[in-house]
Amino acid sequence: MAADNLTLVEHPLIQHKLTILRNRETPTAQFRQVFREIAFVLGCEATRDLELGEVEIETPLERGTFPYLNGKKLCFVSILRAGNGFLDGLLDLVPSARVGHVGIERDEETLQPRRYYFKTPDKLGDRLVIILDPMLATGGTAIAAASALKEAGAKRMKFLCLVAAPEGASAFSEAHPDVPIIAASCDRKLNDVGYILPGLGDAGDRIYGTKC
Repeated sequence: MAADNLTLVEHPLIQHKLTILRNRETPTAQFRQVFREIAFVLGCEATRDLELGEVEIETPLERGTFPYLNGKKLCFVSILRAGNGFLDGLLDLVPSARVGHVGIERDEETLQPRRYYFKTPDKLGDRLVIILDPMLATGGTAIAAASALKEAGAKRMKFLCLVAAPEGASAFSEAHPDVPIIAASCDRKLNDVGYILPGLGDAGDRIYGTKC
């Protein structure tokens, strides 16, 4: 169930920090801080192909032409609520980025994803949109979010997560083959209730110190 559009970021610092996040003994405050740190490093990979132009400036020694970001500001779109864990680290990296939010929950009768909130910046078609969710498990929520963003005009998107399951990566890739997936790890499998093994538990609960 490999996904052709899945990129694993195997930088040693990311793998070290991911192990801290996996550890059930990691307290909430440390979990938040390490998540912020890993988001920053993953963000460097997710933005490595941003369009560059040139600008003429004067250094303390001479005048010259140097690389400078071109085009519309990129947009980070958090899938509520756990996706918000990415935002501090990514906005440290790109303070001028725009931010959107998508709220999706499972309808208990149909078992299908149901959108309850959607707020994004304008002109999505002119921006690189990076969808944020720590876990890509079954893929249902991520697929629904990407579909909603395409309906809103997004043309260039990436999906950024900490941990993917093979099942979710495959499903997302099949539904949105044009949207690259960037992850720190592709774990072994889903368990019977849809949690990633070995995973890191419920990322939202661990970020906010809540229990289901």
